[in-house]
Amino acid sequence: MKKILALLLTLCMLAALAACGTEPAVTEPTGDTTTEPAVSTEDTTASTEPERTPASYSVATLKGPTGMGLASLMDKAAKGETANTYAFTLAGDPTAVSASVINGEVDIACVPVNLASVLYTKTNGAYVCVAVNTLGVLHILENGNSVQSIADLEGKTLYATGLGATPEYILNYILEKNGLTGKVTVEYKTEHSELAALLASGDVKLAMLPEPNVTSAMMQNSDLRLALDLTAEWGKVSDTSAVQGCVIVKKAAIEANPDAFADFLADYAASVEFVNANVEDAAAFCETYGIVPKAAVAMRAYPNCNIVFVTGAEMKASLSAFLGVLYDANPASIGGALPADDFYYGAE
Repeated sequence: MKKILALLLTLCMLAALAACGTEPAVTEPTGDTTTEPAVSTEDTTASTEPERTPASYSVATLKGPTGMGLASLMDKAAKGETANTYAFTLAGDPTAVSASVINGEVDIACVPVNLASVLYTKTNGAYVCVAVNTLGVLHILENGNSVQSIADLEGKTLYATGLGATPEYILNYILEKNGLTGKVTVEYKTEHSELAALLASGDVKLAMLPEPNVTSAMMQNSDLRLALDLTAEWGKVSDTSAVQGCVIVKKAAIEANPDAFADFLADYAASVEFVNANVEDAAAFCETYGIVPKAAVAMRAYPNCNIVFVTGAEMKASLSAFLGVLYDANPASIGGALPADDFYYGAE
């Protein structure tokens, strides 16, 4: 019996020792169980970009093609649909616009290209050119059939407009290159509308006019015909484009608010695109805002007005070449000297 008890006691001790030597099972985590705080991807710092501040611009332009590209912009501005505000002044004579620029009374002006160069010099570079807005628009009209070529002008009296501006210098250059200097009598009228009325009434038989006055006269007198396209005649004697109108801006206005000025350029470019694509609406705006007296005239004239908005290096290339031709023919026509590179805004 004692042997049995001793055996049982021995077995119990062995079992206890076995239990003490067994390590408990450990459950390994299947992943990192540490919870990191959530990181927001949202930028909670306030924006440091300043808000765009619109500007108020005074704009002077000539009636006719020089101003026709602005028709849509004028309408949008009148309806409060532009970020900037614009105050427009229209004139029939370049001298009126010239005076307002020399006196620093306007921020922006649409003028003949030779006048832009003159004003750059007279204002000591205070105004720079930012865009070409009009190419060739000049024609010679005749009540009759005697003028079939430029040579046929010899010995005749030709009425014209644009004394002291691009039309005069284009005409003089064409006459000179065709050996007609001093052989054609040129009588200048101040207003395009005045000369168009004289053609329409039959009091003048031969005249040089720009669009839309060409269309206006022909609509009133069916005996008138397009005798010569002076853009084509220019191309026969020069390798440059007949650039007629441009946009100049006061440098101080650009520097005061570059963002607002950039908005102006975008507004003008959009206006030119609109008037070329939506002639009927643009013509109505021309009548409403006094750019052209009658919408019917503007609608027929628009396709022949060569309205563009050319900026930067392309602007400089065409404009500097044209001014170079004018300078060679008559330095006084562009103010006595070619403008410096800073005249051509954004052409770097």
